[in-house]
Amino acid sequence: MVARRRIWTALVAAAVVASLSWGASAHAAPPGTYTGTTSDGGSWVADLPANWNGTLLLYSHGYGTTAASDAPDPATKAALLARGYALAGAGMGPPTGSLWVLGTAVDDQFQTLDQVKRSVLPRAPEHVLAFGTSMGGLISSLEAERGRGRIDGALSTCGIVYGGVTLSNYQLDGEYAMARLLAPAQSIQLTGYADAAAAGAAAAQLQAIGMQAQTSAQGRARLALAMAFLNVTDWDPTAPAPPAPSDYDAVEAAQYGAEFGFPAFPIIPFTVTGRQQIELAAGGNGSWTEGVDFARELRDSPYLAEVKALYREAGLDLRADLRDLTEHADISADPRAVAWLRRTSVPTGRLQVPTLTMHTIGDNLVPVTGENQYGRQVAKAGARSLLRQAYVERAIHCNFTPAELVAGVLAVHQRVQSGRWDGLTSPQALNASAAGLGLGDSAFVPYRPGEMIGQNTRSARAGAAQLR
Repeated sequence: MVARRRIWTALVAAAVVASLSWGASAHAAPPGTYTGTTSDGGSWVADLPANWNGTLLLYSHGYGTTAASDAPDPATKAALLARGYALAGAGMGPPTGSLWVLGTAVDDQFQTLDQVKRSVLPRAPEHVLAFGTSMGGLISSLEAERGRGRIDGALSTCGIVYGGVTLSNYQLDGEYAMARLLAPAQSIQLTGYADAAAAGAAAAQLQAIGMQAQTSAQGRARLALAMAFLNVTDWDPTAPAPPAPSDYDAVEAAQYGAEFGFPAFPIIPFTVTGRQQIELAAGGNGSWTEGVDFARELRDSPYLAEVKALYREAGLDLRADLRDLTEHADISADPRAVAWLRRTSVPTGRLQVPTLTMHTIGDNLVPVTGENQYGRQVAKAGARSLLRQAYVERAIHCNFTPAELVAGVLAVHQRVQSGRWDGLTSPQALNASAAGLGLGDSAFVPYRPGEMIGQNTRSARAGAAQLR
């Protein structure tokens, strides 16, 4: 009995000391901006508002920088701080030197969370919500699977939720189709880049090939096939709306505008140089065409009817081109790179916390069709009740208003507090929430994305063909 009393007394004393230590660190951190570093040399930043509501948003930024940020844009940041949210986010400085930071990103975010809780927040947070943009949307979806009690909910916006393997493979499929069918005499390096300059040279070749192809009926037909493999949206970023689905010439022109004709954000140069960065992080090429049945892939595409129609108009043999692509598909992957990507950069769908994904339906970089694949993956993992998916009727990657982003945060927060979705993420509810914020317009709509191609024909043979 005496021994038990001594143990109990020691535990109480330890708890008191811990409480006093938390309080001491809190009084040393008034409202403001704070910075720190993670164990791999990365940085983090945090903002504490004067009227903290007890919830911390753990933000993951998009591809293209290793600088720390804790919100997607200044207006959204100001709106979240005004509503009492504390913000934190890691810069995720990669040891590999790559901008594809998935090898360390989740750990860096959780290190940031631990340090901010110790040195910035005045008390333990009531809730922690993961929040991410684009590549950061993939990171927040991984945090939703790996949090182990450290986060309570997640918001993934314009996220690469289908993961790094599918990303690399569908992009390679489309670029391979362009090279093979539109410029067979040219030598175009599609994988295994020695450096960024080599990737940039290949990107310039593909961009020129696409622009030339658009000048002839035969070129447009074959470009439509390549863009189907690339899962390109049919919403030209410069147009107010997508064309009628049955107007195949207009659909192809819109896809061309989204992939090749939008100088504010050229997609092909971005994706090709991005593959080089993924290869750098993975230690080799993690994508392949070897063993892929291109006719089978095309059958699942929402753009099958368009491709068939344009091939007929151009007098080309679609079956012959698909057979040619399949017979000459010989790009193999480095099994170690594939294994690294699967370990670090691919969600399993096994959500631990309520998660909301948001996507513009005309996303010209991260196809909205990826949400279809992710939803099925989550359902297969038995976590469908935790996932909700919302869509915004707008073109361009990550093109959300502050009102839409804050409405998404509020929906996840309310779901965590109440334990129920209760229609929080319906288009009507999200638009009503956004309208009451005074932050601009919103355009949430009912939407069902089509199939994403470039991964279904690989799933069965990936283990045998690429990890042998």
